[in-house]
Amino acid sequence: MKIIKLHTIDSTNDYLKQLAVTEELKNFTTVTANFQTKGKGQRGSVWESKSGDNLMFSVFIDTSFLALDKRFYLNIITSLAITKVLNNLLLSHVKIKWPNDILSGNKKICGVLIENNFKGTTIQYTILGVGLNVNQVSFEDLPSATSLKKLTGIHYSLDELLYEILLALEVYYNQLKDGSYNELKALYLKDLFRKNKPSTFRNAEGDLFVGYIKDVTEDGKIQILLEDEVMGEYDLKEISLMY
Repeated sequence: MKIIKLHTIDSTNDYLKQLAVTEELKNFTTVTANFQTKGKGQRGSVWESKSGDNLMFSVFIDTSFLALDKRFYLNIITSLAITKVLNNLLLSHVKIKWPNDILSGNKKICGVLIENNFKGTTIQYTILGVGLNVNQVSFEDLPSATSLKKLTGIHYSLDELLYEILLALEVYYNQLKDGSYNELKALYLKDLFRKNKPSTFRNAEGDLFVGYIKDVTEDGKIQILLEDEVMGEYDLKEISLMY
């Protein structure tokens, strides 16, 4: 796999997208940077990170084999790769907060941004963007954030972590390519944060309600058991889990 290392860039996702326009990229071409001036997260949020302390990278993967209605499996394989590496580091209570934030306990340690390039009824290629808090220990105004070093006291090699995540991602990518949808989804649901536990949610109108996370649909909507045994389905813009 080809790894491009940069010191400072606006966004590794944007850099890789621009590169894909001008070059024929090999599968798993990866761009990593010490610092991103415009790092992006889900819902248009900004990913804040101290220069050189954390792992920020984007991966180009060929997804021309993947039908549009299976695109949520890209969230699944990315989440599984990260949680596998964190579990191997003996981090406690590693969970996936739908759709693809990674938590240790109830603290966010990693965020994922997936951007697809569509062609007809397939996804031509995908850029997987990952921001993993590694050696940063101070998070001003971010009480729900944590890092590997903050949790364990150990200073980690960013290069080694990147290599381990890419290896794990390749394993799950090959399973996806082989059509192992049921197996991948089962692994994802096993590690889903707050599954089958009473949880509080906020809807798009700002109203709070209580329900139980039961499942995630093939297209990535979360299924929540509500009062009177009613099953609700919501996409990312319609609901937030309060934790």
